[in-house]
Amino acid sequence: MYAVLGPNGARAYGDIKRQLSKRDVELAALKQKRAEWQNRVNLLDPNKADPDMVDELVRKKLNVAHPDDVILPMKP
Repeated sequence: MYAVLGPNGARAYGDIKRQLSKRDVELAALKQKRAEWQNRVNLLDPNKADPDMVDELVRKKLNVAHPDDVILPMKP
């Protein structure tokens, strides 16, 4: 009876499979986000920092801009 109606039985298999597919989608999104953050970390390596990335972070942290800068808001 537990093999069919139990929490890990045959009737629960469909629900478990749906949860697994949902978690796989979440995992893929998290892996994508992690790759983006890893790229930013690599660009800030003290031995070979990307000047554009450093400039972007300094301006963001200090809240400064040149008078001739054009600021374009980006969607997250």
